[in-house]
Amino acid sequence: MRRILATVAVLASTLALSTACGGDEDKPAGTGSSSSSSSSSDAKQIEITVSGDSVTPNGDRVEVAVGQKIELVVTADAPGEIHVHSSPEQEFEYKEGTQTLELDPIDKPSIVDVESHTLEKTIVQLEAR
Repeated sequence: MRRILATVAVLASTLALSTACGGDEDKPAGTGSSSSSSSSSDAKQIEITVSGDSVTPNGDRVEVAVGQKIELVVTADAPGEIHVHSSPEQEFEYKEGTQTLELDPIDKPSIVDVESHTLEKTIVQLEAR
C-alpha cells in the first residue's frame, strides 16, 4: 500500500512540475507568466500630463494598431475628464496624481480624437491602422 501511495505522489508532483514549466516555453523571452504582464507589454501607452490649463501631448497624432490595447497614463494636478470619440464613445474621470486608464481597442482603421472636457482641448489623435 505504501509503495502505491509513494508512486502516486511522485507521479503527481512530476506532472505538476512539468505542467508549470511547460506553460512558459511558448512565451517570448521577457514576458511574464501572468496575463496582466503580457497584456501591459502589448498595450500602447500614451503618457498625458495635465498641469493647470495645459496638456501634453497637445493634439499630437499617435499610431496604434487596429485591435491593440491602449493605456492612457494620466498625471494631473487636479481631477478632470477625458472623452474618447471612438465607437462606442468612452468617457473617463481621472483624479489628481497619476493613474492608468485602459481604453477599449479601436476595431477598424480610423482616427479617434481623445479630448479633455475639463480643458476643452484635443489631447491626442489615435490613428488606428
